[in-house]
This record gives sequence, C-alpha cells and structure tokens, in this order.
Amino acid sequence: MRLTARSEYALLALVHLVRHADEAYLSVQSIADAQGIPAKFLEQILLTLKRARYVRSLKGQHGGYRLARPAKEISLAEVIRLFDGALAPTESVSKYFYESTPIEKERALLKLFKGIRDYVSDRLEKTTLADVS
Repeated sequence: MRLTARSEYALLALVHLVRHADEAYLSVQSIADAQGIPAKFLEQILLTLKRARYVRSLKGQHGGYRLARPAKEISLAEVIRLFDGALAPTESVSKYFYESTPIEKERALLKLFKGIRDYVSDRLEKTTLADVS
C-alpha cells in the first residue's frame, strides 16, 4: 500500500475539519491555506468526499464544508480505500480489490503478504479521524 497525494490531502482536510467542527462551514481556501494544499486540487478531493457522504457543503458567502458524520465513525481505512483502492501490498491478497497476480504461485509469499495486509488493514480500520485529530 502506498498513499497517493489525493488520499494524503483528503486525510489532512478531514483532520482540519474535525479540529474546527465547532465552526459552521469552512471554505476550501481556508482549508487549503491551513494544510498547504492547492485549492483547485482540494476542490476535487472535497467533491469526492461529498459524493461519498463524508462531508457536506453549503453554498454562499458563509458556505464551505463540514463533516457529514462524527469523526469517531470515519476510519482512515475507508478514506484511503476511497482514493487509493486496496490496502493490500498486492491485489492477489486484497479482500475488496482481488485480482490474480504472479505471487500466488508461492504460498509462503502469499501468506506473508496476507499477514501484512491484515496488520495494515486492522490498524487503519481501528483508527478514526477522532483518534488522529
């Protein structure tokens, strides 16, 4: 598993929203400035998060974004999967994105990579936005 800039920026934006949950809605620009994310790129990321119902938006002068669900109900795993797909080191050991790969020929390697998948997945599933904010 390797995080892309999209998932890293999504996590940074969500953490920022958690830390400012007591405020109404945060503008794209305020999030971008605070987290050092290009605003145009952040707009695309927030739109994806909105479609997946992690954030909600409000248009207008006092509009922006805020979390759609409590931070303790959003795991890091689900956000990363939304942007990057499998958490597994190879698709042949992925639970949700399985595809056959050459590594399947060697059972010992397959077992090792399943163990890595399970550790990473378990850790990210149990860690919520509330835990890292």
